[in-house]
Amino acid sequence: MMEFIPRVGHVSSLPQNRLYKDLSWLYPFVSPLEHYIEETEYFSRIVKEQARKPVHSVLHLGCGCGHNDFVLKKHFQVTGIDRSDAMIGLAKKLNPEVRYLKADMRNARLDAAFDAVVALDSIDYLLLAEDLKLTFATAWRHLNPGGVFLFLIEELKEDFDQNRIIHWTKAREDAEVAVIENRYDPNPLDTNYESVSVYLIRRKGKLSMETDLHRCGLFPSSVFEKVLAEIGFQVRRLAYEPAPGQASVEHAGLVGRESYPMFIGIKE
Repeated sequence: MMEFIPRVGHVSSLPQNRLYKDLSWLYPFVSPLEHYIEETEYFSRIVKEQARKPVHSVLHLGCGCGHNDFVLKKHFQVTGIDRSDAMIGLAKKLNPEVRYLKADMRNARLDAAFDAVVALDSIDYLLLAEDLKLTFATAWRHLNPGGVFLFLIEELKEDFDQNRIIHWTKAREDAEVAVIENRYDPNPLDTNYESVSVYLIRRKGKLSMETDLHRCGLFPSSVFEKVLAEIGFQVRRLAYEPAPGQASVEHAGLVGRESYPMFIGIKE
């Protein structure tokens, strides 16, 4: 008897970035607000410590649904930009006092300068070195002298764990969601990898399944440092080490590692 092997479409044919579009309602399950509080307090403190002058205003590149801004706004006057209408809608609902604009961080041009620029969940989505250069130039252009540019990276080329599986569950009154995520680099010679997520959603006893593909950049740390220096930044690299229990696999971004590379660019 012949074994039946189900046909599966090529990963490139999967819908992309649905978490920031039609599946944005899943965000409270995939990346709960409470998981951002402690880490964003830490980032706020680093911004203040690294800047050459007092920090009153912050530009957040790729602000997403505003979870980081929920904390940042307690310390600074915040402006956030993002390409996703769905994310900006969620961010405005959570932080009505924050200014949000739809813009691409690679070419955004705002009518303001800031004491600090942060990119806490977005640099990972830049796939080419040229994208890094454009985004870092955006940060430079919008920084006051003495200002600081801080960003976090989830995966570095030299530390990438091929074919990694991450999974977690989250339940609320209205639904239960199980997430299975696979990270795979199909071509070690290029500068990106694929993150494929499967969402098992149970609502009122009924099960549904959704898939999502995210393409993310994969660069060695030396590339970030080189491009920052080329733009004109004074460069520092630090390690963000979450408190015990903070880097939970329930967090969609920080997925249980002991530390995450954090880059600082200072505009003298």
